[in-house]
Amino acid sequence: MQRIVILGKDGQMGRALSARLGERALAIGQQEVDFCDAHFVATLERLVGTHTLAAVINASAYTQVDKAEGEGRDEAFRINATAVGELAQWCKSRNLPLVHYSTDYVFDGGGKKPWREEDIPNPANAYGESKLAGELALIEAHGDYLLFRTSWIFDAQGKNFFTTMLRLMGEKETISVVDDQFGAPTYAPHLATATVQALDRALAMETFPRGTYHLCASGMTSWFEFASAILGLARSMETGQKFPLVCKRIDSIPTSQYPTPARRPFNSRLDCSKARRALDVALPQWRDGLEECMKTAYES
Repeated sequence: MQRIVILGKDGQMGRALSARLGERALAIGQQEVDFCDAHFVATLERLVGTHTLAAVINASAYTQVDKAEGEGRDEAFRINATAVGELAQWCKSRNLPLVHYSTDYVFDGGGKKPWREEDIPNPANAYGESKLAGELALIEAHGDYLLFRTSWIFDAQGKNFFTTMLRLMGEKETISVVDDQFGAPTYAPHLATATVQALDRALAMETFPRGTYHLCASGMTSWFEFASAILGLARSMETGQKFPLVCKRIDSIPTSQYPTPARRPFNSRLDCSKARRALDVALPQWRDGLEECMKTAYES
């Protein structure tokens, strides 16, 4: 059996990919392969050993957006850029396609139209700069790759907007959420399914369709509307035991009333039509992902 290496097995995407791939996965965590280690590629080489490999999926990333503006900047660039380039070179040396995830944060967040792959990146914060540097390092390795830009990833157990909102809804009667940032909340298991489908189709093609693709949930919403949908579903499922709710109201506020060290994009919309055309993949609506996530949260 040809195995698919998953790097970052303990994160949102790593967990979802491991579940989706099952026995095909050769899942490796940060404790085994640390991108901050200058010799991590040698460690990876030892770990894969004599396994027959089909591809590598990099689900590792530095995602502390605000911390990257200060003390975390060097670490962000090491993990999101330098290490990605080194990994891409290793994959090329072994003739292995590399799947890598990037972000809407490579754009400045202006306008109202969904961003297309050919739009010129212009990151508005250090995290976005580090992810863009990683994209360039991947491309410059000249190997086979699928680069997926996505947005607003969430699942039922990671540190993300969904789990944060559920926690706050059990602690506060009133929550304030920004209503002028727009994007598509993307359920990690849905993205994992689309990733595996795209990779399998790419591997079956006579010429590997290397390139950058936008891949996120269908539809669009704001953080405020997303939070309101979470509260509505939680109320409909609340048993008083799993997630007791005390929240009575969610107030919408502008970004200016919620200052953060790193500037957030107002427009995180991504045009995913290229992935549909070239790889025949598309994700469900973000509300479908939210409903599945809520059921998982209450059943786990």
